[in-house]
Amino acid sequence: MQWTDLPTGGFTGIDWAQADATEDFDPYLIWAEADQFASYGLTEPPRWLPILIELAEGATVDALLRASSAEWLRVPAVYGSSVAPVGLRYCTARVRPTFYQELRTSARLRSLIRRHELGLPAGAHGDDQEPSGSPGPVQPPELLTGKVIGLIDGGLAFAHANFLQAGRVRTRYFWRQDLAGVGQAPQELGYGHELAAQEIQAVMDVQTYDGLVDETAVYQHFDMGMELNKRLNHGTHVLDIACGPRSALGRIAGVPPDPGAPPSWAPANDDASRCDIVAVQLDWPTVVDTSGGSMTVHIMDGLMYILSRCAQNTRVAVNLSWGTLAGPHDGSSVLEAAMAQLIALKSGALRIVLPASNAYQSRMHANQSLGPNESVTLHWCGQPGDKTQNFLEIWIAGGAENVTVQVTPPGHGDLPSLAWGQSGMWTPGAARPACALIFPRAVATGDNGTCALVAVAPSFAFDPSTVTAPSGVWKVTVSNAGPLGIVFDAYVERDDEIIGVRTGALQSHFEDRDYDSSGNPGSFVDQPASPTPIRRSGSFNSIATGAGIDSTGGTRVSGPAWARYSPRRPDPDQARPGRAGVVKLPETQACSDENAILLGLGAAGSRSGSAVRMVGTSDATPQLTRKIFNQL
Repeated sequence: MQWTDLPTGGFTGIDWAQADATEDFDPYLIWAEADQFASYGLTEPPRWLPILIELAEGATVDALLRASSAEWLRVPAVYGSSVAPVGLRYCTARVRPTFYQELRTSARLRSLIRRHELGLPAGAHGDDQEPSGSPGPVQPPELLTGKVIGLIDGGLAFAHANFLQAGRVRTRYFWRQDLAGVGQAPQELGYGHELAAQEIQAVMDVQTYDGLVDETAVYQHFDMGMELNKRLNHGTHVLDIACGPRSALGRIAGVPPDPGAPPSWAPANDDASRCDIVAVQLDWPTVVDTSGGSMTVHIMDGLMYILSRCAQNTRVAVNLSWGTLAGPHDGSSVLEAAMAQLIALKSGALRIVLPASNAYQSRMHANQSLGPNESVTLHWCGQPGDKTQNFLEIWIAGGAENVTVQVTPPGHGDLPSLAWGQSGMWTPGAARPACALIFPRAVATGDNGTCALVAVAPSFAFDPSTVTAPSGVWKVTVSNAGPLGIVFDAYVERDDEIIGVRTGALQSHFEDRDYDSSGNPGSFVDQPASPTPIRRSGSFNSIATGAGIDSTGGTRVSGPAWARYSPRRPDPDQARPGRAGVVKLPETQACSDENAILLGLGAAGSRSGSAVRMVGTSDATPQLTRKIFNQL
């Protein structure tokens, strides 16, 4: 059992096996090149790679463009326009391989870019196409004033009666980010398809019979049948709670309902029920890939699109009921830092609301303190029949120079321990790896300490040319050989299926004999003294921990207060040692379950007049969005 050296990247041209080559890069970029982009459904490297860039202090997008060429770096025009707040140091870009050559040889370019993160979705997508969004004069559309609700989600039924005002469309602008659909690409972003309210209304008027809109025909016209010909769509359900014609009485006003009373939904007469909407439908592969492979780029572009359709002094509340689970959890990821700076620069005119996550019971977080010469073995269970890759991130704040990580695949012997700054891939009889351990001295995906990434290939594939990894329990042993104690957190990345879509994704999780979830007297779950490294506390949305972000946990209308799947207050692990700055508690909470038996809340289905039930903190988030919006 041996590790193989990482290869030279087919896109970047970087020899990842060289000493310190992995330092300050996104480990997912390194893994993508190690497995030759197979996990993205590509047989060769893409022509253009989407990334999210953090510029150095004092650097500007204009300076970045002057130090580069449009032949190998394209930044959407919105980041160089008046829409971007003065001082914004974040932008998305599409780059060619030459970008990485210049990054190695140009001191000027290196001085402008502090770090960058990969944003590539799996499957067929628009990011591999020739990007057309490049800085230049932009003809502004009619800008919205007053107050606007922004939505970034998937599956928005904009012709639904709940999103009309006196029969007219409230969705003033709609941007679908993937290749499908009808409309022109927004000039400032350069990809996807945009619809204005007039275009939507014109089709609805044609498809109206005896006063009723044929919504199915409307969506077929706009090539949206695939996602909207289902009873439940996440974006539609969430938007109805945020700004539909009925609100949850008591919850929105902040007044708790009578004990034991059912939720009371009644006609609303608030600002949210009649407001303008700017909606972004995420790139479809981004929606399907719940690990968040391309989320950073598409969410950042979505936020900038919403701002580009609003006047400078317009107050905007954005609902983003989305997220992943792995990451630093201290607000230092590139996307979180970008959102935090946008919120700060907009000086109270922008609020971004996110869910706290639904993974509290999913055994996807481990936390452990290690004294000198101590070690702990995590048991990470990969499921048979899993068609998607699995990822485990081990975050170490300080003292990582004395840490080693050892991986033991199921049914195999131990692979050698790798130390801080070392990486390797396991290739059992195949050209591409079944597993890799990437342990840089520092990573682009977080500012504090470093992250050791364990990436594992799917356990099943119909295509015999696809490299698969064994299912079962992967042993990951973290050892501290230093003179001082360390604390680490290990997060299993999200890998499940979205509503109504079968991708073959099966969620991996931790196992431990000391993890007692029986609920019986003496059960140690959620007690700091529990001997298990598996901790419910800390299972949190990894893009909801940034400064200024409004995060929402889920509670029950009646019965025990907190939904079982939601992070909660107070923190049951408060006394347990942790890494500095890690966020484990939601800023606030709203109801997401009726009671312990009747889970979820009812709201709009995909067609007018329908109601469906959805479970999760995604239902709590739009309630807070509505409350914030009404108070803006």
